Amino acid sequence: MPADKTWLIPAQDIEVTTEIKRSRFIAHIAHCPDPQQAKVVIEQDKQRYPDARHHCWAYIACPPDSASAVRFSDAGEPSGTAGKPILNVLQHSGYGEIICVVSRYFGGIKLGAGGLVRAYSNSTQAAIEQLAVKEVIRRTAVTIRFPYCYESDIRYFLDSHDIPLTKVDYQQQVIFTLELEQNCMAETRQQLQNICKGELSTEALHF
Repeated sequence: MPADKTWLIPAQDIEVTTEIKRSRFIAHIAHCPDPQQAKVVIEQDKQRYPDARHHCWAYIACPPDSASAVRFSDAGEPSGTAGKPILNVLQHSGYGEIICVVSRYFGGIKLGAGGLVRAYSNSTQAAIEQLAVKEVIRRTAVTIRFPYCYESDIRYFLDSHDIPLTKVDYQQQVIFTLELEQNCMAETRQQLQNICKGELSTEALHF
């Protein structure tokens, strides 16, 4: 598990327009927690600017230290001149869960391959520089087992501490799958043990 427990994500959408040799580049940055949301953002931009010649994009739909959901597209521009430059700027920002769609209105003057790379990089960077961000804390899935008599107390504790409960299973004991912040795992484990008077199954906890 990476050492960093937090990272930065977009706090809100932002659009920044840059004009280069009569071509207009509209860079839209949004929060993108998963590839499904990326598809939504890309389609919304296509509908918002239907007469734009290109809608080039890149996203990091995962923490910034992961490559599990990183994609880009030149969307009709010459290969390597749009999507990858956008992605390079996103990766150098250090932000995660982020997408940038750059919609281009052609102004009649060809920019050439190098000019396109600079244009898409600069338009993305201009949006990054104005982007408001917020911190999120890395969470880890944890499974706990405990007797049925403690379920209501455990649920109350989870609700009052904003701990996501992602799965519930009822066998000989109650089995909860939680998402816990890494920086408070030990403390949370002890609190759960206290609620269950030591009857919480410690071997099922992935700390």
